[in-house]
Amino acid sequence: MAGIAGGRLAASGLLEPEDCATAEELLARLDGSEIETVRVVFIDQHGILRGKTLMPEALPSLFRSGIAAPSTLLLKDTSHRTVFPVWSKDAGIASGPMQGANDMLLVPDPGSLTPLPWSPHSAWLFARPVHRSGAPIPFAPETVLRTAIDRLADQGYAAKLGLEVEFHVLDVTDDALDHDQTTMPGQPPQTRALTQGYQFLTDARYGEAEEVLDLIRRNAQGLGLPIRSLEIEMGPSQFEATFAPADPMTAARRMVMFRAMVKEVCARQGLHATFMARPRLPNITASGWHIHQSLEDLGTGANLFTPEGAHELTVEAAGWIAGLLAHAAESQLLIAPTVNSYKRYSGQQLAPDRVQWGWDNRGAMVRALLAPGDGASRLENRAPDATANPCYAIAAQLLSGLSGLTEGLEPPAPCETPYDSDVPPLPKSLRDAVEAFVGSALYRDVLGDETVDYLARLKRAEWDRYVATVSEWEQAEYFGLF
Repeated sequence: MAGIAGGRLAASGLLEPEDCATAEELLARLDGSEIETVRVVFIDQHGILRGKTLMPEALPSLFRSGIAAPSTLLLKDTSHRTVFPVWSKDAGIASGPMQGANDMLLVPDPGSLTPLPWSPHSAWLFARPVHRSGAPIPFAPETVLRTAIDRLADQGYAAKLGLEVEFHVLDVTDDALDHDQTTMPGQPPQTRALTQGYQFLTDARYGEAEEVLDLIRRNAQGLGLPIRSLEIEMGPSQFEATFAPADPMTAARRMVMFRAMVKEVCARQGLHATFMARPRLPNITASGWHIHQSLEDLGTGANLFTPEGAHELTVEAAGWIAGLLAHAAESQLLIAPTVNSYKRYSGQQLAPDRVQWGWDNRGAMVRALLAPGDGASRLENRAPDATANPCYAIAAQLLSGLSGLTEGLEPPAPCETPYDSDVPPLPKSLRDAVEAFVGSALYRDVLGDETVDYLARLKRAEWDRYVATVSEWEQAEYFGLF
C-alpha cells in the first residue's frame, strides 16, 4: 500500500488512511475487470457532472496525486461562459489563485466507483475540487453541503431527505446539430410528446410510456438508486420519480446521478429528457422538485418531527418550519436558480407563490406531513425545482431550518387557502432572488462572503444576458406598433 499511502494526496491529508486502503482494494477489483474507462467527475456549480475520463492504468497516479482540471470549470454560467475576469490581476476569487484559467486539483473518492449499467465498460468515480495547494474551495458544492451537515451535527442533529422529482421525456424531431445551431448555448432540439397529458396517474398512459419508463427505472436501479415509484405526472410526456430517504450528501449525489442518467440514456434512444422548470412548449406543464425532510436525534436516530397528537407540531418541527419561512426569500437562489424557475410560480397550479405552510396542502410552500406514531413524519418544501444544484438546495434546507430551531422561531398559523392568503410572496424573478441572497446575514455568516458573492456573480451574469435578449414578446408588441 506504500504507493498510494506515500503519495501527495495522502501526505497532505486529502486522503485518509482508510481511503488509501479502499483505493488499493478498488485497483485490485478493476484489474482484469470489464471496466475500460473511468469518468472522474465532480458536481459543478450548476449541479452538472464535469470531469475527465481515465483508463484504469492511470488510476494509481490519480489516487497518489489527484488530477488537474481547469479552474474555470467552476467559474462558468449556464451558457458555459467564464464570467470571472481570469485574465485580470484580480479574478474575483479570494480564497485561492484562479487567474489565467489555471488548474485546480480533483481529489478522488475511492469508495464512489459506480459502474454505468447503460455503458458496462464505463464507470463514474466522484471527486472533489480543491485549490492546487490542497486548500478547500469554499464555494464548491459539496464543500457547502458539508458545512451545513457539520453545523447540524454540532447541535446534535442529523437530517434525512427524500427526493420527489418531475421531468419531461420527449421525442426528438430535429437534434439541432446543423453548424449554425451550435451556438453558445446550443440551440434547443425540436421535439414532440410521447404521450397525451392532463391524465394524471392514468394507467393507460403508463402503458404507452412503459418502454422508456422501464429504461429509466432499470438504469436507476443499476446505479444503486433506491427508486420507489415512477409515475405519470399531469402534463404531456411528464413523469415523476420518488426515492427512499437518505442522508444529505447521499441524497444530493443521487439527485445528480439520476438527472445525468436520465438525460444520457434517453439521448441514446433519440429522446430528449429535460428537468427545466417550465419549457416553452405548447400545452406543457411546469415541473418541480419537492424536497422531503426530517430531523433526527444524532444519538438515538429518533425522528424529531413525529408529533404526539394530530395537528400538533413538535418544538423541532415548529422551529424548522419557521426557519424555512423566515429565510425563504434569501434561499430562493439556491433552490430555484434559473431565469426560467420563476415562470413556474403561478396561482392554482400546484406550485407555491407565497411564503407559508399548511397541513397536507399542495398549494403551500411547506407541506406538513406529520402524524402521531408515524416514523416517516416529514416536511415537504415544494418551492424548489430540478434545475437547482442539489448540494446548494439541500444546504439551504438544513441551514434555514436549523436557524429557525436554534433561534426559537415560531411559525405563523397554517394556511388553508394558499393562493388567497395575504402573506409575503416568493421572489418574482432571478434578479429579486439574487438581491435577497446577497443581503442574507445567515448565508454570509455560515458560508462566508466569498461564497455569497461568487454565486451572486454567476447568476447576475445569467440575468444580464437574459435582459439583453430581445424576446418574441417585444417583437410582437412593438415591431408593428412603432
